[in-house]
Amino acid sequence: MTSISDLRRRLDLGVVSGLAVLAVLVVVSLTTSVQLVGVFAISAVVASLQTSPRRTAVVGAIAVVAGIGAGLWHETIGTLDWAARVFVSVLITLLGVQGAALRNQREGRLERMTVIAETAQRAVLRAMPTAIGSVGLAARYVSATAEALVGGDLYEVAATPFGVRVIVGDVRGKGVEAVQTAATVLGAFRAAAFTAHDLGELARTIDETLARMIGEEEFVTAIVGEFHGDRVTLANCGHHPPLLVVGSDVTTADTGEPALPLGLGAQPVLTEHPWPVGARVLFYTDGLIETRDRAGEFFPLDDYTAELGEGTVEEALDRLVERLLAWGGQRMSDDLALVLAESEPR
Repeated sequence: MTSISDLRRRLDLGVVSGLAVLAVLVVVSLTTSVQLVGVFAISAVVASLQTSPRRTAVVGAIAVVAGIGAGLWHETIGTLDWAARVFVSVLITLLGVQGAALRNQREGRLERMTVIAETAQRAVLRAMPTAIGSVGLAARYVSATAEALVGGDLYEVAATPFGVRVIVGDVRGKGVEAVQTAATVLGAFRAAAFTAHDLGELARTIDETLARMIGEEEFVTAIVGEFHGDRVTLANCGHHPPLLVVGSDVTTADTGEPALPLGLGAQPVLTEHPWPVGARVLFYTDGLIETRDRAGEFFPLDDYTAELGEGTVEEALDRLVERLLAWGGQRMSDDLALVLAESEPR
């Protein structure tokens, strides 16, 4: 049995809309003295907004035939006025077909660019390992770009001689240029994470690399963390401090005065925090706190922080993303990157 959803998928909304407009115009023309033959082909223009050039042409052809029929009804067929109206109808149909063809070309180019950008972003944001040593990890990325995983938020983790190091950041701007900037930051992090003796040196190295690659008004806010033993060290470069989850206690990590973002001369002050077994740290970007509901209210993160300690780190992030998307009506106002780390038994 064909379901309603199957029927909807089979219907071409462009054709249906165009024929509906044509039906209204025909009824008005046949029941009044108003001559609408020349505008019957408006139905083809309506169809062209949502369907293919070929189907637009079919709607236009039906409109022209309807115009000829209207001439018979009004007994004007063969007159100069009738011929002019039919000619206008044909002309409008051709314009509608041309419009549909141009729209198809634009959509095709956009789709190809979206695929290229998404592929580039997937190459930049490598899969997060589920654990490195005694640090359990999970990451999620949600793009605000419709139908595509394209944005400027970033994350990465590295097992270094100094401990497990992680970076989460937010590039100013969106689109392919933001992906390129994110790639620069991640490349610098991957190179320097294994040689920089502390997070301050690591942040400064990334900052210097980025400053050579971007414009004066571009920058990247970021938080860099290092897990070692029962402590976690943080370097805040103009970013939101992470959330510390220790048992049922959830607090915002005090990272002091945020330093300038990366690319603008970052000189972060390092802060150290307890990291007992079972503790978790949530790193996040703007999308988590700037998503609004239909009433314009921001996502109430504080209402759900207690859930960050429930279940596995994967389950906790899935639950948080689900609640965020439900709050925003399945739409994001900004890109979102999340990394949840847990101190596991050694």
